[in-house]
Amino acid sequence: MKNLLRPALVLLVLFSALTGLVYPLLVTGVAQAAFPLQAAGNLIERDGVVVGSKLIGQNFSAPIHFWGRPSATSPMPYNAASSSGSNQGPLNPALAQAVQERIAALRAADPGNLQPVPSDLVTASSSGLDPHISVAAAQYQVVRVARERHLPLAQVQTLIETHTEARDLAVLGEARINVLKLNLALDAQR
Repeated sequence: MKNLLRPALVLLVLFSALTGLVYPLLVTGVAQAAFPLQAAGNLIERDGVVVGSKLIGQNFSAPIHFWGRPSATSPMPYNAASSSGSNQGPLNPALAQAVQERIAALRAADPGNLQPVPSDLVTASSSGLDPHISVAAAQYQVVRVARERHLPLAQVQTLIETHTEARDLAVLGEARINVLKLNLALDAQR
């Protein structure tokens, strides 16, 4: 038994060092050298201050901003340390109530808008952190944002077009807009 214990302990220490220290340091070093922006979390800076990440949504609720997808993370919205969905199915009364409350908030912010509300404005993504909205969701909000900012509608439409990201590899997913980037561009219009 003693003959087996020593090689087992040596291998345990060796593989623990290899997989727990050497490999992560190697991968981190390669990532930082080859992909520095991505390895740092795709952070977005404004005037030298980090204002967010292009990978994590933010809670915009002022009428002058485009609003993103709702977040189901807890204890606060868009909590990157607690990525999760609500796990509420389509027949769950709590989900139906939350959707109705979100529709009411959108209608209250823009009472004249009688368009159907895009689903991504009232339902959370599976991670609860989605930073993007559909082009339809941006178009639903464009009149409100232009009115609240006292900007010409065409100018806000141009910003939407400029910030629309194409489908991945031209076939995967749908065109989308990063809400943080769009709102930062709007803030720069002042």
